[in-house]
Amino acid sequence: MPSGQLSLMDSDENEQGLPPVPKKLHAKNRIKLVQRLKEVAPNSVVLFQGGHLINHYNTDTVYQFRQESYFLWLFGVREPGFFGLVEVNTGSSLLFIPRLPEEYATWMGPIPTPDDVTEKYGVTETYYVDQIDEILAKRKPENVLLLKGLNTDSGLEINPAEFPNRHGFSVNSAILYPIISECRVIKSPEEIELISNACAISCSAHKKVMQSISKCQFEYQVESLFMHTCYFTGGSRTTAYTNNCSSGCNCSILHYGDAGAPNSKEIFAGDMCLFDMGASHSGYASDITISFPVTGKFTSNQKIVYEAVLCARNAVINSAKPGVSWVDMHVLANKVMLQKLTEAGLLVGEVDAMIEAGLSGILQPHGLGHLLGIDVHDVGGYLPNTPPRPKQSYLKNLRTARILEEGIVLTVEPGCYFINALLDKAFADQNLSKFLNKSKIDEFRGFGGVRIEDVVVITNTGCAVLSPLPRSVEEIEQFMEQQIMD
Repeated sequence: MPSGQLSLMDSDENEQGLPPVPKKLHAKNRIKLVQRLKEVAPNSVVLFQGGHLINHYNTDTVYQFRQESYFLWLFGVREPGFFGLVEVNTGSSLLFIPRLPEEYATWMGPIPTPDDVTEKYGVTETYYVDQIDEILAKRKPENVLLLKGLNTDSGLEINPAEFPNRHGFSVNSAILYPIISECRVIKSPEEIELISNACAISCSAHKKVMQSISKCQFEYQVESLFMHTCYFTGGSRTTAYTNNCSSGCNCSILHYGDAGAPNSKEIFAGDMCLFDMGASHSGYASDITISFPVTGKFTSNQKIVYEAVLCARNAVINSAKPGVSWVDMHVLANKVMLQKLTEAGLLVGEVDAMIEAGLSGILQPHGLGHLLGIDVHDVGGYLPNTPPRPKQSYLKNLRTARILEEGIVLTVEPGCYFINALLDKAFADQNLSKFLNKSKIDEFRGFGGVRIEDVVVITNTGCAVLSPLPRSVEEIEQFMEQQIMD
């Protein structure tokens, strides 16, 4: 367990070695929300619906439960089927639990009482779900605020809580979403420490992968080793997203690892590896990518691409600070990378002209990074009072265009990929082809790609990296050589 992991939690020991529910953190989150809502809806209550179990199609097997993110942020609840209420005027917090049948105790363990739940999650009171309408009637709020809004990463909408509303309360589903989403953007010190813990677990697992790559014949063995290490040494039962364990040509598939390409290729000695994997721990995500050669020694071509991406990453980390536009950081990373590729002979011409023509979107189709927190692509990218999504072709995939603020946590993940479909498109476009040295570019057909991804937090003067790993060519080669010697 990373040092200091329990410092934010309640002081009682946990027999399983896993941290208890961080009740104080979630209480602070509720206070933050209430303070914002008092300005616009002072005599209201907020009613949230937690997540529920989801079956595998029509079978009696369920997916491993993951709590709905807004509900987790507010209450820290780990079980399905709960509702939660926060009273804006008083800050009181209530949980509503399902009435479980007697047989639950046989199959699932002791049935929790309302008092058990109140103590476990540090709320004011706990009742049963079928008492929601009754409890609301006693409090007589002017409005019941429900959560409804569009996630700008997925394009999916969160639906408001379903409750009987037999007493006909005034319901509002427009106020809450932008306010609570903005609350989640700036992370508290406690949240930053939890994210740091998740990153520490992930970094240990990534190093284990680097140490053991010569023993992995297939990509899925890398995934297995990473997940085992996160769980065995850090207690992380799940990763924050689908693992991408790509090697060789697969490194150019941006979301490799899904069902159609399940980390199944054989790993060969000449391959570059691109492993994008991050643990989820205590409800908070990490998102880290390492790129390195299987042999532990970079070839000249591998070094060209890797160092172009590394210089882009370093430029952003040295420049990101409060008041800086994330769009400008993306453009900075692209300019640095294109300049390095020009110096290496892959590109010709002026870098500013390449940017204007959209060449950077050919070599790096994705955005520079994204907000990170409870969700790996955390909410708040595009809210009503934030800068809109840019329209330029090389910027359209940015997940946020925000001006950076202290306490924002996000990823910095520049990359360079040789994707045949995009290269063919560029060579067929005279506005792009004039920048490409075809004979040199063709050497990299089948190369795959390189991505370097770190989790950073914006501080009052700059940014701090939460995912320390060997990053320079020299550091990677020395680290892997040491493992061979050991």
